[in-house]
Amino acid sequence: MRVVDTSAWIEFLVGSALGVSLATELPDRSQWVVPTMVQLELAKWLTREVGEDKADRVIAFTETCVVADLDTQIALAAADLCARHKLATADAIVYATALAHQADLLTCDRHFEDLPGVRLFPKSGG
Repeated sequence: MRVVDTSAWIEFLVGSALGVSLATELPDRSQWVVPTMVQLELAKWLTREVGEDKADRVIAFTETCVVADLDTQIALAAADLCARHKLATADAIVYATALAHQADLLTCDRHFEDLPGVRLFPKSGG
């Protein structure tokens, strides 16, 4: 199982050089865990950057994957991760979701660097 963080989604969707290399890391839909927090972040970014139609299509795709709701267990785990690793709330929710689903996390966000189960593909210069 794999969670794809919003940062990796965006790189893939814009077709950056990093996004092209990430394409080979994207899981099969049956193995792709999509936290509802990632759906929120994607909808927000896509609507702002490329319009509501594209946002609707991407969110529709996410719904064909394994959607992971934010529940009490994940929320409490995320709170602990915020404290222990100084993660922002959204990042902690995404990471807690990966841990709860025994999934690795594919990301371009250096905030996750050195955490277990993270496959980091950092942006150059970031």
